[in-house]
Amino acid sequence: MIRVAAVRQWSGIVRELQGSCSPFTPILLQQYSTGSQSKTVYTGSEIINYMGGLDGEKKQLIHKLVNFRMRQGKKTRVRAIFHETLHRLARTDRDGIQLISDALENVKPICEVAKVRIAGNIYDVPGVVDRDRQQTLAVRWVLDAAAKRRTNHSSRLEECLFAEIMDAYRKRGTARKKREVLHGLASTNRSYAHFRWW
Repeated sequence: MIRVAAVRQWSGIVRELQGSCSPFTPILLQQYSTGSQSKTVYTGSEIINYMGGLDGEKKQLIHKLVNFRMRQGKKTRVRAIFHETLHRLARTDRDGIQLISDALENVKPICEVAKVRIAGNIYDVPGVVDRDRQQTLAVRWVLDAAAKRRTNHSSRLEECLFAEIMDAYRKRGTARKKREVLHGLASTNRSYAHFRWW
């Protein structure tokens, strides 16, 4: 009885994938196909290589999004969440990867503050953020904001991640607010910029 229910469930997934026009459809059909007896294990590299129009920076961004969200080594689960988010973004008639990239550009901080001890006093010293750290902070803030949206696990994580990415794309939301707070703190403490030695 359980096996029959499982077969019906897989058949429904395959029918749904056959009707979609996503760039991931051939790979997902290969994974969920009930006709093949051999189990196919797909990796993020295969999906990224299938999307040939991506440059190295966008590939690195996708890997960073997946790896930052991973908990206890469950990368397959995170990939499923990320793919569902991409399907939701594709329904907005925009390129999903480009939309994520633009959203993170709106969240990237230009400057940040670091605590420095000078003559027994601690000052918040502003400084310019490196390009790699800008992307790292933006990804971290967006993922944390999506996790906080999921207050009592009433909504799915991919829905919260989609909503947070769309908010960041429109220059609003929790992650964008965090950037503005950090820029305001750096502007307030700009008189201590001469304490920066690194």
